[in-house]
Amino acid sequence: MTLLHTILYFIVAISILVVIHEYGHFWVARRMGVKVLRFSVGFGKPLFELKDRHGTAYSVAPIPLGGYVKMLDSREAPVPDHLADQDFNQKSPWARIAIAAAGPLANFIFAILVYWALFIGGTTSLIPVISGVDQGTPAAAAGFLPGDEILSVDSEPTTSWQDVSWQLLGHIGESLTLPVEVRGENGQERTLQLTLKRYLADADQPEPITGLGLVPRLPEPGLTIQDVLPESAAAAAGLRAGDELVSLNGDALTSWRDWVDGVRAAAGQEILVGVLRNGEPVSVLATPRAVELESGETVGQIGVTAQSPEIPDAWLRESYPGPLRSLQLGIEKTGQMIVFTLEASWKMLSGELPVKNLSGPISIAKVAGDSASGGLLAFAGFLALLSVSLGVFNLLPVPILDGGHIVFYSAELIRGRPLPESVQIAAVKMGMFLLLMLMSVAFYNDISRL
Repeated sequence: MTLLHTILYFIVAISILVVIHEYGHFWVARRMGVKVLRFSVGFGKPLFELKDRHGTAYSVAPIPLGGYVKMLDSREAPVPDHLADQDFNQKSPWARIAIAAAGPLANFIFAILVYWALFIGGTTSLIPVISGVDQGTPAAAAGFLPGDEILSVDSEPTTSWQDVSWQLLGHIGESLTLPVEVRGENGQERTLQLTLKRYLADADQPEPITGLGLVPRLPEPGLTIQDVLPESAAAAAGLRAGDELVSLNGDALTSWRDWVDGVRAAAGQEILVGVLRNGEPVSVLATPRAVELESGETVGQIGVTAQSPEIPDAWLRESYPGPLRSLQLGIEKTGQMIVFTLEASWKMLSGELPVKNLSGPISIAKVAGDSASGGLLAFAGFLALLSVSLGVFNLLPVPILDGGHIVFYSAELIRGRPLPESVQIAAVKMGMFLLLMLMSVAFYNDISRL
C-alpha cells in the first residue's frame, strides 16, 4: 500500500462520513423549514459548486478534514423579512436540538445499515480455540490450557476471536477479575478467573489476545515468502517473493517459527539464508536490522511475510442470519461500539488510559489504507466503526460541537430564554481551545508512532 493510496482511501473515507453526517443536519433542517445556504464537503475556498432550485450551494473544498451545512441565521447576518420564517435562530429550541442531533444520528444509522449488510451477507469467523499459553502471563495464572475454546468472557458469549477481543477491550485500563468460561479438549466446561491489572493501559497498540499470553489456534504458515517489504534488510539482500526458505546458517528450516526465531536472535549479525528459487538452490547473505521493543529487548527484523495458509473448515464458524435478525445484530453492534467509544473516552479523561491512545488523521489514514487493502468488506467495517466514533465525538458537550449546541438549546428550553451572549462566547472560546489541544495531542501521538 503506497502513501498515495493511503491518502486516497483516507480522503474517500472522510468524505463519505462527512456527507452522511452533514446530510443528517441538512435533511432535518429542511424538514424544520430552515433555509440551507451551503452544503460543503471540505473546508476552504470551494473548488467547484452548484446550486439547486432552493438556492442551496453544494460545494467541494480542498481541505478534506470535515465539512459543514450553513443555514440562514440572524445571529450571523441580517435576514430579509420575507425569509424570517426560514431563520434557524427563530426556530424553537426543540427544532434546533433536532437539527443539531441529526448529524450524529445519521452516523449511527449509517453504521447500523453497514453492519446489517455485512451480517445479512453471512459471516465466517475463526472459532476461539487456544493453541498455546505463554508462561508467566495472566492467562497462565488463570489456568488456560492449549485446546481450550473460549465460550464467554464476563458472561458475554464469544463465538469468535473478534468477540473475545471486543469483550476484553471493553476492560482496557482496568484492574479487575473476569470470569471466562472455556471448554477443554475433553469436552468439559470450566470457569476461569482472569485477573487484570491496568490491562494494556501502557500499550501503544493494544493486542487484547496476545497481551494476556494467549496464542490463538492458527494454521502454521509455510516457508514460502509472500512479500518482501521495500527498503528492508531482505530487499537489500536480494530475497524475493516466491522464494522458499530452506536453511538458516546451514541448519535446515522445518517451520516458519524456526525462521522467525533465528532472525530475531541475529540482530545486526550477518546470516546465510538458503532458498529455492524457481526450483534452483540459491544462497543469500542478509543482515537483520536491530529493533528495540517496548520491553527493552533488541531483536532482529528482516522484512518478509509468509504466504497465508488455508484455514481448515472445522476451525471456522459460519453464520447466515435473516434480514430481521441481521438488523437486530446491526443495532446491537452499533450500540456496542457507542458504549466502547464512550467508555474509552471517559477512561482517558479520568486517567485510567494514557492520552497516547488518542489517534489523529495520520493513524486514521493508515487504518483506512490497511482496511482497503483487505477488500471492500473490511473497508466497509472500518467506515462503520469510524462513523460511530465521529457521531459520539460530535455529541460531546463541548461548545462548537453538536453536543455543545444541544446543551445551549437545552438550557434555553429550561430557562425560557437563551444563555447570555457573553456566556456563549466564552464557552465557544473554551471549546475551541479544548479541540485545539485535543488535535495537538492526536497529531503528536500519530507522529510518535511513525
